[in-house]
Amino acid sequence: MKLVDTHCHLYLQEFENDLSVLIQQAQQNGLDKIFLPAIDSETHERLIALSKLSIQNSELRILPMMGLHPCSVKENFEKELKLVEQYLNSETKFYAVGEIGLDYHWDLNFKDEQRIAFEKQVEMAIDRKLPVVIHSRKSTQDCIDAVNKFEGRVKGIFHCFGGTLEEAKQIIDLGFYLGIGGVITYKNSGLKEIIQQLSLENLVLETDAPYLTPVPHRGKRNEPSYTRLVCESIALALNKTNAEVAEVTSRNAQLIFQMN
Repeated sequence: MKLVDTHCHLYLQEFENDLSVLIQQAQQNGLDKIFLPAIDSETHERLIALSKLSIQNSELRILPMMGLHPCSVKENFEKELKLVEQYLNSETKFYAVGEIGLDYHWDLNFKDEQRIAFEKQVEMAIDRKLPVVIHSRKSTQDCIDAVNKFEGRVKGIFHCFGGTLEEAKQIIDLGFYLGIGGVITYKNSGLKEIIQQLSLENLVLETDAPYLTPVPHRGKRNEPSYTRLVCESIALALNKTNAEVAEVTSRNAQLIFQMN
């Protein structure tokens, strides 16, 4: 049973003391690929270095994205966007533009700038025929509306989906996938009830490690090996086997990231 973690910040400092152990545990728990979403210029080099290190490991591939996280959109966002474009034009192969989007939870002072940065990065993805990975905290409908402007020219994942059933259906109609992580294991999240009304064909697995740790490890650091717990929770919700969920969600990830 091979699993794909489509969203993991494995390059962050939270992992630097036991990275090799975590990678080994990920392999032991069936991980085949881990995709790394970018944040901003403070971490881009660590992300790229980790992905290059993994090239030598044929059993577990760690694959980079490039983008500017909406929470990092500040006064200097145009400079950050230029850097994103420079990386995308470099020799490094990136598998998506992400994570990008809108965040209305932490700071609304740069709401307009977030939208500008989001749409510019969607254009970068379209120009390079890449998918996008979208962060949509408390902004799901606005993100849907922004993507709608591009009239089907871009596909990707709504990472850490936490919206309504109606929003889920809109996202699927746009040709996007829903990224499902540890939140599905939270008792009062309502996410399980939503995915029970959807098809497995529209879902991909993720951890968002080190954040949003699934039960029974909630409150501790999230890890890529916990992708298995997300898989098991989806299987239980949809009355599928773990192997079925792993197979379909991994195939979905292969399709969206254009893997051979």
